[in-house]
Amino acid sequence: MNILVLGSGGREHTLSWKIKQSPLCDKLFVAPGNAGTKALATNVPLAATDFEGVSDFVTQNNIELVVVGPEEPLVKGISDFLNEKHPNLHIIGPSKQGAQLEGSKDFSKRFMQRHGIPTAAYSTFTNQQLDEGLAYLETINAPYVLKADGLAAGKGVIITSDLAEAKETLIDMLANAKFGDASAQVVIEEFLDGIELSVFVLTNGKEYFLLPEAKDYKRIGENDQGPNTGGMGAVTPVPFADQDFMQKIKTQIIAPTINGLAEEKISFNGFIFFGLIKVGNEPKVIEYNVRMGDPETQAVIPRLESDLVEMMLACCKDEISSLPISFKDKVATAVVLVSGGYPAAYEKGKVISNIPTDTPESIVFHAGTKYEDTAVVTNGGRVLAVTSFGDTIEEALAKSNEGAAVIEWEGKNYRKDIGKDLLQFSNLS
Repeated sequence: MNILVLGSGGREHTLSWKIKQSPLCDKLFVAPGNAGTKALATNVPLAATDFEGVSDFVTQNNIELVVVGPEEPLVKGISDFLNEKHPNLHIIGPSKQGAQLEGSKDFSKRFMQRHGIPTAAYSTFTNQQLDEGLAYLETINAPYVLKADGLAAGKGVIITSDLAEAKETLIDMLANAKFGDASAQVVIEEFLDGIELSVFVLTNGKEYFLLPEAKDYKRIGENDQGPNTGGMGAVTPVPFADQDFMQKIKTQIIAPTINGLAEEKISFNGFIFFGLIKVGNEPKVIEYNVRMGDPETQAVIPRLESDLVEMMLACCKDEISSLPISFKDKVATAVVLVSGGYPAAYEKGKVISNIPTDTPESIVFHAGTKYEDTAVVTNGGRVLAVTSFGDTIEEALAKSNEGAAVIEWEGKNYRKDIGKDLLQFSNLS
């Protein structure tokens, strides 16, 4: 079959890399793609939010499966649009209503409340309720967590221990539209103290495939210093997520989420990313995403031994329960290489050299790259990820860092400590 992947980042390169391995895949297209996807598929100069353009391409190229990578087109309703235009098309990506689990923090919080899913206590405020919001901040304990309700490119969460700063931030978000329409509503949340992890499922809204859990690293600097980024690396599996803890996640969080979608007749065919935190020995939901994470995808998907296309079709055809899946019994670490200056201002167009050839032990996934003539150049803040396997976190990380060290471009930066905080939990190291 002919398959179209929408997106241009490391997540989309990784999904495309895995899809390409399937004997069910005849032709693979990626829109708009990057320098990495160009090596294994046909890149198409279409934005993932160009609904009409994507629809026309589906018709012209006999596309049977569309995989939507990023959240923006999902929140804007691309699945509904394509379903209406192409009733027989298989789509991995939820309906516009389902995408509200990520598109609106308030929607997701209300959903969790309705279905008894453990999460932080919260309250939501609009600009008209600014005074109430300011008064509410005085009634809760620091640190203060303020979240823009809508999509804010990963920058819509502010955490501060200073009450005056929290109030200024709320005013900035609501009255001054700090994040535009995304902060027309602001969720003020109880601060949860614990250690985070990410859990992923591929679901049809009734059943699900459980993918390996991961932990990602958001801060730019080692030892989790400096500003937040889109993600500097990831590791899977997570040593503190033992069998008992994962069973709690399944029964207390995943099952009621899937059951809630079914009860509310919310059409959901795609990935759910559960952003979780372990508080004591109990899991709580920080947030939902309605697509795979980035860079967690670059660590999780390479561990998948099963045919991803077969899994996606089983999801579309309601045949999940009849398809067993398996994973490599290995640790995988993904180390992200970023442009100098990122996550603040950075330059594009830097020539990249010495990208290692993929091996069974180590793979390079592209994110912010493109071709200029015959050269691969930087085209984003997060540029590449080096994913490696090992029997331990230390072994996998050493291989990823070795690959990252040989790659060259002006201003390259990466963290060398991805996963090292997990060694305290691991008997493997």
